[in-house]
Amino acid sequence: MPDSIIAPFHGFGLGLRPPHYQEALTREIAVDFLEVISENFMVKGGRPLAVLDAVRERYPIALHGVSMSIGSADGVRPEYLQRLKALADRIEPLWVSDHLCWTGIEGFNSHDLLPLPYSEAAMETVCANVHQAQEALQRPMVIENPSSYVAFAGDEMTEWGFLTELCRRTGCYLLLDVNNIYVSAVNHCFDPLAYIAGVPAERVRQVHLAGHSQGRGRLIDTHDRPVPDPVWALYQVASRRLGPVAAMIERDDDIPPLDDLLAELELARSYAAASEAHAA
Repeated sequence: MPDSIIAPFHGFGLGLRPPHYQEALTREIAVDFLEVISENFMVKGGRPLAVLDAVRERYPIALHGVSMSIGSADGVRPEYLQRLKALADRIEPLWVSDHLCWTGIEGFNSHDLLPLPYSEAAMETVCANVHQAQEALQRPMVIENPSSYVAFAGDEMTEWGFLTELCRRTGCYLLLDVNNIYVSAVNHCFDPLAYIAGVPAERVRQVHLAGHSQGRGRLIDTHDRPVPDPVWALYQVASRRLGPVAAMIERDDDIPPLDDLLAELELARSYAAASEAHAA
């Protein structure tokens, strides 16, 4: 597979959402990159794609998908991969990412990130799908750890062990969502520090930072509020282990003014700098 290595990129960014499109086109934003949801731009034309073209002239872009369904027993849809490749070839992103999950079956999309059993059988399915995606896209995939609310009795390994083996077998990279680690750790009563220690640091290319909500007996990954203190604390641990790596604030609901998100991003910069100083 050509371009099988994704070079490290150290910077701080935001997830670009429609309320901030205009500002991304008309003012200088203090970011090193922007991330967009791939599916919003996998079209042949129209205003969204024109906006993305213009933004790409100003900032590096990461493509982040939510419906590749990399864990699906049906395989990844070839038509989806064709449209994603056309977008990636047009934008030349830093990388293309999606989630370790499945989103539907027999053509039905649930629009939810559904969990996988961490078993050898699931590993074989995911590896086949990652290989399929990487061959179609002609670039490595970056896989994000999900938040989850149920676990499978048939699990044969930890989530971080599954991701480590997935990287070894396919050559993919990781998007480490620190909020998702925290949410799943609370929901399933595992040690989030063991998760951070267990992933292959050399394969991590990006970090997500977000907020969550308290549900009935579970934390819910809502991405509708600022990054809370426990997630910041875990990010500091991750920063010390990973070293310089791209990090961004992800906000998908109750989206505040852009300057509020930029202030939050400054916190990420300060915590990462402190972690680098600590490591030194």
